[in-house]
Amino acid sequence: MDYSAKLDEAIQQLHDEGRYRTFIDIEREQGNFPHAVWNKPDGTKQPVTVWCGNDYLGMGQNPVVMDAMHEAIKATGSGSGGTRNISGTTAYHKRLEAELADLHGKESALLFTSAYIANDATLSTLPKLFPGLIIYSDALNHASMIEGVRRNGGAKRVFRHNDVEHLRELLEADDPDAPKLIAFESIYSMDGDFGPIEAICDIADEFGALTYIDEVHAVGMYGPRGGGITERDRLAHRVDIINGTLAKAYGVMGGYITATDKMCDAIRSYAPGFIFTTSLPPAVAAGAAASVHHLKSDQDRRDQQQQQAKILKLRLKGLGLPIIDHGSHIVPVMVGDPVHTKALSDMLLDQFGIYVQPINFPTVPRGTERLRFTPSPVHGPEEMDKLVNALDELWSHCALNRAELAG
Repeated sequence: MDYSAKLDEAIQQLHDEGRYRTFIDIEREQGNFPHAVWNKPDGTKQPVTVWCGNDYLGMGQNPVVMDAMHEAIKATGSGSGGTRNISGTTAYHKRLEAELADLHGKESALLFTSAYIANDATLSTLPKLFPGLIIYSDALNHASMIEGVRRNGGAKRVFRHNDVEHLRELLEADDPDAPKLIAFESIYSMDGDFGPIEAICDIADEFGALTYIDEVHAVGMYGPRGGGITERDRLAHRVDIINGTLAKAYGVMGGYITATDKMCDAIRSYAPGFIFTTSLPPAVAAGAAASVHHLKSDQDRRDQQQQQAKILKLRLKGLGLPIIDHGSHIVPVMVGDPVHTKALSDMLLDQFGIYVQPINFPTVPRGTERLRFTPSPVHGPEEMDKLVNALDELWSHCALNRAELAG
């Protein structure tokens, strides 16, 4: 076989479909978020404003977080030195896990190097702990959840997105004595819609199923202490396992689950993705702990972010741009074509210094390609005006439809 030719064929297919992804070299400026520098391919530099980052609250630039990381580096050096079982458990890791367990009102928390790994490792390990486990997974669950369910070797059922009645039908069709788990999300990041948490918890109680929720796009953002939608709606105690990230609203890196002592202990003891992975550097754990602790009492930052999202949505609706608005902080602008989406992204960057990456298949279904904006508390009026005016101009330039509200 000509392996090189096969690689050329695979890459060319992405180009032909208009969904080949290009990395943009963005250099963040300490203390100046959301402003950054684009290191262009020709060697020149251009100032840009980042509008698609997941550092939703600007905590990656917060002195509270950076000071904690600097102190930890001075005290311990750069790396952790091993897996948690060997030499990679420190006071910083234990402190962070305690902060996270407290955040969600759970007995324990377990750290992973990312929320992707936390989802994959946990969901693929649960059938080892509960032989015969059937996992019921929302159709729009994140790729990490899908992968964990796929790899676990157990039975799986996929229910239509947020369709509790379809979930009920699937549960009713299975052995009532089989162990069951329902896996879903609190906020689905591409459309910004919310999962029906209470209804799913009700049906889980009825059928004796465990519940597993991904709060990745909600932790730090919602609830009186940033515990996510489950905290906001006072439902955290009804969810058995809560997954979250430290790389979005908390502005650092890493993922975790929170649950009972027994559940975390079992995952810790059986999940290869945890056992064989070097732990987070102590400085990262220290910064994340400082961020989680700080946001438990910084409601103003959350309020400002929500207000910014509302303003942006209102202004884009006023221009007739096809946005999806489910009331969350995520602002998707629908384009519906991968080539046009990429062209809009390129023009925003080249002509206006606005950085927003195109979102296309397989992240979203074909025909629903979009630009996904994530306003933060530090996107000021000037940045907002520049973005809205640029979108208005380019939408006309590209002769795109000004549609009714898409959601």
